[in-house]
Amino acid sequence: QVQLVESGGGLVQLGGSLRLSCAASGSIFSINTMGWHRQAPGKQRELVATISRGGSINYADSVKGRFTISRDNAKNTVYLQMNSPKAEDTAVYYCNAEIRMHGASWRAVDYWGQGTQVTVSS
Repeated sequence: QVQLVESGGGLVQLGGSLRLSCAASGSIFSINTMGWHRQAPGKQRELVATISRGGSINYADSVKGRFTISRDNAKNTVYLQMNSPKAEDTAVYYCNAEIRMHGASWRAVDYWGQGTQVTVSS
């Protein structure tokens, strides 16, 4: 079994910074792409950023220049550094990862964390 656990969410002021972490654990053979998504009240879940195992990165236009995604492959962890957040960044943030498990390494399965609330206040 595999588990993704997010941490670091909470209340952040406009112009402040916050760092989210997401650690994958379990019988992991390898992890392909990792990423962050978010869902604001009354809106659909949307992509924030993704990072491949090799370090290729993709950002949503709305966060480019303000958010930075990174990962530590040795720790099976992905991070999201949020700088200069705006009110519209308030949402539940979810991490996800494409994971190959021991004993089934031919198949990549998409796993999701439980979500962490980020609230940007003035």
